[in-house]
Amino acid sequence: MSDSPDGRPGLAARSPEAVVAAANRLADEVLFPASLAVDNGERPASELLDVLAAEGLYGLYVPARYGGLGLGRDAGQLVMEQLASGCLTTTFVWAQHLSTAAVVAGAGGPVHEEWARPLAEGSRRAGIAFSHLRRPDPPALTVSPVKGGYRVDGRAPLVTGWGMIDAVHVAGRLGPDVIWLLVDAVESATLTATRLELAAVNASATVALSFARHFVPGSRLTRVEPLAEWRRRDAEGLRTNGFLGLGVARRCAALLGSEEIGRELDDLRSALRGAPTSDVAAVRARVTRFTLEAAAALIASLGGRSMVRDSDAQRLGREAMFLLVQGQTAAIRAAQLDELGRSLEGRSP
Repeated sequence: MSDSPDGRPGLAARSPEAVVAAANRLADEVLFPASLAVDNGERPASELLDVLAAEGLYGLYVPARYGGLGLGRDAGQLVMEQLASGCLTTTFVWAQHLSTAAVVAGAGGPVHEEWARPLAEGSRRAGIAFSHLRRPDPPALTVSPVKGGYRVDGRAPLVTGWGMIDAVHVAGRLGPDVIWLLVDAVESATLTATRLELAAVNASATVALSFARHFVPGSRLTRVEPLAEWRRRDAEGLRTNGFLGLGVARRCAALLGSEEIGRELDDLRSALRGAPTSDVAAVRARVTRFTLEAAAALIASLGGRSMVRDSDAQRLGREAMFLLVQGQTAAIRAAQLDELGRSLEGRSP
């Protein structure tokens, strides 16, 4: 293993296969044994997130020269699937960080100098606020240029990891463009957080953020892009969310000892990876149904025992329900309704 520029062992020297193997070990030996305690608590134990940082996983997609692992898409998605099989809540909090770390690593100027390596190493951690961009106009969150930086106004309805993150990568509208800013995750007179009580993955500490003339220095600008370009990237990025569902199904298959579910999981993974962007919604819908059915099979196999709060079956069932709506767009919703409707009618795809 080579050394990093600061003299520490270089985690990025590991092969993708080694990183995937480490994620599998963490899922089985660290995350899964803690998953029920996490689910019943207010937030994941900091030690769980720290062990992901120690493995270099906060820099999953960050180039090695900035302290990351520099993994490609396929290996990174498999890491996400495996971690989700251990503890979806912990994985969900961690996953919010990944794109921000990669964007800041590729940005120039002060934001890169101050934040790139700490984000890659996980010594600083980020959430993200962008789901509001999928809503029709008028924009839910706007950015206005002011002297020395930007003013942010509006509401980000879903921001995960509050209290566990140092910054939020906020996307706001400025005319036809999307302005991305790295905002300190600290409440103030102009930035307030309202905790949401979720039926599943509640310990993810998901909040709604309200901005009222909130000032952000110009040095925190990370990216400006046309809304149309963001929509194109978002459509492709929705593929990755499906691997969270495969992770939940993977754990159900393991607890059931079902080789049949395992084989179908392999087929869906290949379909999710290989689908053209135009078909991602349909494949995501297939993953949704598969995850729900795998969780339902586990619940049925355990009977009444599955309904007590110390049963993994009820947790996985609620997580499968959560993944119905996480990362859902209008196209995915329509595909899900079609997929579930055909299933109820007893017709094959």
